[in-house]
Amino acid sequence: MTSLQTSAEKPISLKAEGGVARRQAFSRMSTYILAAATMLGLLVLAFLAYDIIKLGGGRLSLDFLTSYLQRRADDSGIRAPLLGTIWIVGFVVVMSVPVGVATAIWMEEFAPKNRLLWLVRVNIGNLAGVPGIVYGILGLAIFVRGPFGFGQTIIAASLTLSLMILPMIVIASSEALRQVPPSIRDGSLALGATRWQTVWNHTLPGAIPGIMTGTILAVSRAAGEAAVLILVGAAGIILRDPSGINDRFTILPVQIYSWTVRPGDQFKPEAAAAIIVLMVIVLTLNAIAIVIRNKFRRD
Repeated sequence: MTSLQTSAEKPISLKAEGGVARRQAFSRMSTYILAAATMLGLLVLAFLAYDIIKLGGGRLSLDFLTSYLQRRADDSGIRAPLLGTIWIVGFVVVMSVPVGVATAIWMEEFAPKNRLLWLVRVNIGNLAGVPGIVYGILGLAIFVRGPFGFGQTIIAASLTLSLMILPMIVIASSEALRQVPPSIRDGSLALGATRWQTVWNHTLPGAIPGIMTGTILAVSRAAGEAAVLILVGAAGIILRDPSGINDRFTILPVQIYSWTVRPGDQFKPEAAAAIIVLMVIVLTLNAIAIVIRNKFRRD
């Protein structure tokens, strides 16, 4: 009886000991390290954003957006590179998104699961990791000088950037399609729908949030490319608006690069203001993707 009372009165400790305690301590330490790394990245980003806004915020105006490049920094604007960016990004979206999403649908829903499909997946994954400068050389050889011979034009630049971001769109779309539960496909097919009706009415709407996220990230990368388009033939100075796909072009990243490499600090505020405009464009694209993603999630 006494031994039972002693064991009952002995406090029970829920504190981890031994290997469990070490694993829990390691888990807590990993959480703190990851949080610190995230905060460090955000602080650096905030500092850079503050520095850019402080330097270029005073140059932002309607005249800056609607004026061409001038000899004097105070009179210069970004009308030509801004319109060139809009033209090229618009054509990149039109050419790359339908092809990328259609390729992902074929791979996930219709293609036979064999060695050929595996080979296609491996090559698309490899192409997604190829540096942009390689695509610039490819575009120069094929679209500018090669069999197509478009020259240093908007269509050549758009095709080159479309090739660059196409693997990213395919991979993101494939992953989004895989996340759709198989029960949705099985239920639709069991009720008599065809494979295409199932994809169009059920699988694709369920995958739209993931597809939009990957697509906007890819398009944002294309909007910020400079090295690729310098190889393809982006002009440093354009004093007229582009009027068609066969016109010469320049874009904001190329104009920013041109201003930043000039000797002296005369054009540094203009470069900072152009960076702000480019950031607004990229953030707007991301905001559109968020709105579309949330709409499809509610539906």
